[in-house]
Amino acid sequence: MQKWGSILIAAMLMALPLTACEEENQQATSRLDVVKERGKLICGVEGGIPGFSFVDSNGKYSGIDIDICKAVAAALFDDLNAIEYRNLDSTERFTALNGGEVDMLSRNTTWTISRDTTVGLEFAPTTFYDGQGMMVRADSGVKSLEELKGKSICVEAGTTTELNLTDNLRQRNVEAETLTFQQADPAYAAYADGRCDGMTSDKSQLLSRRSTLPNPEDHIILDVTMSKEPLGPVTKNNDSAWFDVVKWVTYALIEAEELGITQANVDDLKQNSDDPTIKRFLGVEGDLGEGLGLSNDFVYRVIKQVGNYGEVYNRNLGENSQFKLPRGINDLWTNGGLLYSPPFR
Repeated sequence: MQKWGSILIAAMLMALPLTACEEENQQATSRLDVVKERGKLICGVEGGIPGFSFVDSNGKYSGIDIDICKAVAAALFDDLNAIEYRNLDSTERFTALNGGEVDMLSRNTTWTISRDTTVGLEFAPTTFYDGQGMMVRADSGVKSLEELKGKSICVEAGTTTELNLTDNLRQRNVEAETLTFQQADPAYAAYADGRCDGMTSDKSQLLSRRSTLPNPEDHIILDVTMSKEPLGPVTKNNDSAWFDVVKWVTYALIEAEELGITQANVDDLKQNSDDPTIKRFLGVEGDLGEGLGLSNDFVYRVIKQVGNYGEVYNRNLGENSQFKLPRGINDLWTNGGLLYSPPFR
């Protein structure tokens, strides 16, 4: 009887709610520790947007979002290829992150208050400031959203784009048919096949996807911006150690450009610079990396292997890419843009 009584008491104790201390102990293991022990980063991406996140027929990934993943891997493992990519559509990305299927998202994801709060996400610095646009056929005669009245528009489900479209049409008193798709590929395929008169998404995505259409010059992007779309990497909420790593690796790309540190000169500056800011930034002096749980030269690793933000932008979207997209607001604050890093000190 005493034995069964002890078992019953133990079972009742197990059923009791966890104390704050016990909950804290269960949450003590950061994703940072999990990733380090695993030896590779699992990065959730889109995989179908040239310039941002695209996988070619040989399985090679490229784009700004991909380079963010590579920068984090370089900081962690001194190996930008220590990554497993997971292609996620817009409806499954947050579930995959919150469920631990991926360590982070670098997947053209817009920072909003509801995603930052009720969805349980943590947004690292914005890596591309965008806005929603509309693509139509050049010979359609459509020059404004108002002229889409009575026509059909393709949009991807589970995105800010869907709500923004509804709001903008409502504000303009425009009635149009909305064709919703769970994934981007079928949405663009439907537009290409003529099943809808317009295709709406972030302007950068429209520009990128237009390049994959059979005759890109047959399509135009209207001169209208329907929203603000700050895009950047995302981690799960309530894990400050892991979030800090992703956050400061992203800032390192921006700060490196401002300091004039590139892939080509980072070795020379690390060895020969007398500037205390640069010495501290590259880990020659101080222990900034240690505070993040990284090597003190984590920034050097990132810039040596991936480059600074300007280099990342230029090869994927800018002057060294097929898009030749001007920096605009995605330039440094010192050049009139919005990119700005807190001090590394």
